[in-house]
Amino acid sequence: MSGVNIGSQVTFIITNMVFGLCVGATVLIAQYLGAGDKNAIRETIGTLFSTLIVLSVVITVVMLGLQTPLLRLIKTPAESFADAKSYFFVTMLGTVFIFAYNALSAVMRGMGDSKNPLIFVAIACVCNIVLDLFFVAGLRTGAAGAAIATVISQGVSVVLCVLYLMKNGFIFDFKPSSFRFHGDRLKTLLRVGIPTSIQNVAVGISFLFLTTLVNMIGFTASAAVGAVGKFNGFAILPAAAMSSSVSAMSAQNIGAGQIERAKKTMHVGIVIAAVISAIIFVLVTIWPQAILEIFVDKSDPDFEAVVTYGVNYVKSFKFDYLLVPFVFCLNGLFIGAGHTTFSLVNSCLSSLIFRIPLSYIFGMVLSHGITGVGLGAPGATAASLVFGLIYYFSGKWKKSTVVDNVAVLDI
Repeated sequence: MSGVNIGSQVTFIITNMVFGLCVGATVLIAQYLGAGDKNAIRETIGTLFSTLIVLSVVITVVMLGLQTPLLRLIKTPAESFADAKSYFFVTMLGTVFIFAYNALSAVMRGMGDSKNPLIFVAIACVCNIVLDLFFVAGLRTGAAGAAIATVISQGVSVVLCVLYLMKNGFIFDFKPSSFRFHGDRLKTLLRVGIPTSIQNVAVGISFLFLTTLVNMIGFTASAAVGAVGKFNGFAILPAAAMSSSVSAMSAQNIGAGQIERAKKTMHVGIVIAAVISAIIFVLVTIWPQAILEIFVDKSDPDFEAVVTYGVNYVKSFKFDYLLVPFVFCLNGLFIGAGHTTFSLVNSCLSSLIFRIPLSYIFGMVLSHGITGVGLGAPGATAASLVFGLIYYFSGKWKKSTVVDNVAVLDI
C-alpha cells in the first residue's frame, strides 16, 4: 500500500500535467464546435495528438532517469522503497497510453460525447481488476504487478477507442499524414492548456509534500494515507466529473454566445456534485474505520496501526469533500471560457501558499501529527473558493479567450 501510494503520487503529477493540456483541447474543440468551425477542430486534434506523442517520449526518458533521486527526495521509507520504485518504473513505461487515453477522452468530450469514453474506461477497469487478481493475488508480483495491470488495461482502452472512432467516421482519420503541428492551433492550445497543466502540477506537488510529511511520521502512517487516498479517489469523482462536464458544456455555450446557459450548467453541476459529496461526507463521518478496513489487509501485523492513522487523517481531511464541488465547478466554468490563467493563479495560491504551510504548521509545528496534516486540504480549498467567488461575481470570465467572433450576452 505504501509503495503504490508513493509511486502513484509521482506519476499522478505527470498525469495531471498532460490532463491540463487535454482540458485545453476540450475547451478549444467545444468552442470551435459551438462556432461551427470543423477545420479548426480537425487541426486542433492533429496538433494535440502530435504534441502528446513527443511529450510522452521525452517525459518517459527523463523520469526513468530521475526515479531514484525523486523517491529519495520525498523521504520514501526504506520498507517500501523497492515497491515504490518498481511501481513508478512500470507506470512510466506506459506513459504513452496514459497520454493517449486522456487525449482521446478530451477530444470526445469536446465533441459532446461523454458516453463512449465511459464505455472504454469501464472495459479498462474490468480488465484491470482481472489482471490485478492474476498478477498481484495469483503471481504475487506486488506493486510491480499492480502497475503492469494498469498499463495493459490503459493500452487496451486506447486501442479499442481508436478502432471505434476509425470505424464510425470520426472527424480525425488517424492517418500518419494527419499527425501534424499547426502553428496557430498549437499556440492557442498551449495558451489555454499550459496554465491548467501548471495548475494541476502545483496541486500534485502540494499533495506530494503532504506525502513527504507523512513519510517522515512513519511507515504505517504512509500506508494509512495510501488507504485514505484510494477512498479519496472515489470520493472526489462526483465533483471532478461535474467539473469536466461544466467545462465542455459551458465552452460550447460560450462558443455560441450563450452565457446564461453556461451559468446554468455550472449551477446544475454544483447541485449534483454537492448532494453526492454530502452523502459521502456523512458516510465517512459515521463509518471511517469500516471504510478504511476495505483497503487494508486484516492479516497484516500493522493492520490496527494503519487503520488508526487513517481514521485520524480522514477526521480532518473529510471536510474537503464539502468544499470541492463548488471549487471544481467554478473552475470548470472559468476553464470552459478559456480563462485558465485565473484558475492557475488561484490553484497555485491554494496549493502552495495555503495547503503546504497549513499542513506543516498543524501537523509538525503544532504537533497534531497526521490529523494536522489532513487539515491542509480543506483549508486550501476554502481559500480557493473565496477567490473563485470573487472572480465569478466580477464577470470577467464572460469574455471568450478562444473564439473571437462571439456575440457575448451580458446579464
